Amino acid sequence: MTLPLPSYFTDFLKDIRPTPAQRADMINGHSKLKERLESDTELKTGFVGMFLQGSYKRRTAVRPKDGKRADVDLIVVTRMKESEFKPAQAMACFKPFLEKHYKGKYRQQGRSFGIEMSNVEMDLVITAAPVEAEAGVYSSLSESVDDLRLDEDETQPLVKTASDGTPLWKTEPLRIPDRELGTWQDTHPLVQLSWTSQKNARCSGHYVNVVKALKWWRLVHASELPDRPKSYPLEHLIGDCCPDGISFVAEGVVRTLEQFSQRYAFHAACNQVPYSPDRGVDQNVMARIDGKDFAKFHGQVVAAAKTARKAFEAPDAQTAAPLWRELFGDKFPRAPDSGGGSSTKGGFTSHQGGPGVVGSGRFA
Repeated sequence: MTLPLPSYFTDFLKDIRPTPAQRADMINGHSKLKERLESDTELKTGFVGMFLQGSYKRRTAVRPKDGKRADVDLIVVTRMKESEFKPAQAMACFKPFLEKHYKGKYRQQGRSFGIEMSNVEMDLVITAAPVEAEAGVYSSLSESVDDLRLDEDETQPLVKTASDGTPLWKTEPLRIPDRELGTWQDTHPLVQLSWTSQKNARCSGHYVNVVKALKWWRLVHASELPDRPKSYPLEHLIGDCCPDGISFVAEGVVRTLEQFSQRYAFHAACNQVPYSPDRGVDQNVMARIDGKDFAKFHGQVVAAAKTARKAFEAPDAQTAAPLWRELFGDKFPRAPDSGGGSSTKGGFTSHQGGPGVVGSGRFA
């Protein structure tokens, strides 16, 4: 093998990432939301800090498809106490603010508020620090607009370190109000960020790109798949199935699909959903997924794994590229009609733009 990754995947990944304009919309949207919250005289005294979460922050976001908006999550850590606020009461505290700034553009969800703007969709997530000692730690997480623009450099760490050198994922979980269940529950977004960062390092910088590729596969084949799993539950399952030590994205895609097929075969046969605890807390991220839907999804993964294996082992680009395009649609480059040098594993050949390496120990 002469190349660790074909230029086809380099170009494919470039074309499924959010565009610079979409990134700018996300930054402007949540920066304005944060600025308005910090200026609200009724709310700001109860804030500990704010920080980003979600696929945008974890660097696993893909370009919105079919007119959908880019999305970003903003977590607000408050000083609310469970003994004083029921979940519905906690969320009601933010409604005057939302009516003032986002009237007709927001909706109340089970554990957050969704805000729909023209080019971006935001989730406003309200949480509480479980103990006062954590307040100082979470207050250090707030980021300036300059910090957020620096985050476009994917070599930067996902999780900051406290002033004493302690990793922030070692803090206590936050508490989040679940309006539908009527209870406060644990959530630990910092562990999600830390886990993703460590996993990506164990995969030589390729893990986040495997996630992007498989999220895109799901978007391309949305009409053939059940509505769930998607979003973070899908990313979580990819993380559980993607093996450490992968050398390039194509390998990660194949081995993740095959591991998913094997690992969940029994669950699918029984129309059961696997129990998959969230990073850092004992909450099942698959709790809202139907067993029959999971079985149908598993069947599609099995088929995709077979196609990916054929593409991966194809002798040349002319054979491999159509198979990858069967999985990933027209964002994956076509192979030239003829000519060009060839290698092994999925048609590792040159094409316009030249060979490229995605990752090389960094996010790409």
